[in-house]
Amino acid sequence: MVWRYRRRIVSVLGWVVSAAALFWLLQGASLYFLQAGYVYRPTGSLHATPEAYDLSYRDIELYASDGVRLHAWLVPAEEPPRGAVLFLHGNGGNLSYNLDPIYTWNRLGLEVLALDYRGYGLSEGTPTEEGTYLDARAGWDYLERERAWPTRRIVVTGHSLGGAIAARLAAERQPAGLVLESAFTSIEDMGRHLYPWQPVSWLSRIHYPTVEFLAKASCSVLLVHGEEDRLVPFSHAERLYAAASAPKELLRLRGGHNDAQALDARRYRAGLENFLRHLWPGDETGLEAGTVQPERPVVV
Repeated sequence: MVWRYRRRIVSVLGWVVSAAALFWLLQGASLYFLQAGYVYRPTGSLHATPEAYDLSYRDIELYASDGVRLHAWLVPAEEPPRGAVLFLHGNGGNLSYNLDPIYTWNRLGLEVLALDYRGYGLSEGTPTEEGTYLDARAGWDYLERERAWPTRRIVVTGHSLGGAIAARLAAERQPAGLVLESAFTSIEDMGRHLYPWQPVSWLSRIHYPTVEFLAKASCSVLLVHGEEDRLVPFSHAERLYAAASAPKELLRLRGGHNDAQALDARRYRAGLENFLRHLWPGDETGLEAGTVQPERPVVV
């Protein structure tokens, strides 16, 4: 009788171990072969435009160096503008999910160029790591060549995945300032956080090594991160801060990955304004620390 129970227990344990091993193998295969689907979550249609915030704007057509056509919004600032900002959004949605930060940067007195990566919104193509780097360069070239903005008056900012792309661009072009919001250190580190039981270093084909790019940038850096961020832990911001060259600042906000800027809005706007004042002493802005913003769309 005892032997029969032992055999049954061993059989159940064997089934459990086999099922766990099969799950591990299938998930690993999915992470490797379907990796782009984990990293890029684009949405095609735009559900709003800057007009929802009473902002004037122009639809812009850009072309990356490999010929892919990109869609962007140019939101001019009130005269005289302080400078220009190239806004690079996160991995989900498209431009229309990012009207809140576009509004904030514009109210700080900057002309905003916000683009959709290939495969996002109205942009053509399929997103890839190298492709997104080319897309960011197309935005930079437009500001520098078509809008005649000098390097010392351009800020590059990115949220989450956009932070990695912005850091790569900053390492290449050295803008006046770089603002990374809710940024991760690398895709491998994100994989280890989300899938600690998988050999992520072996599986990763998409890298986005933000921490390496940031170490090569020589501009002023502002890191913005929610202390309750569950998706990208605050420790990523601390590691990025350690890698960045001075002058640099780490702005801690209450809230998580997508809501910290709204939950701690006063500190967030004051932090951006302080960063810009250090970049361009003597410049003024029309955005008061207590300005109430319109109803926000979801920021992805």
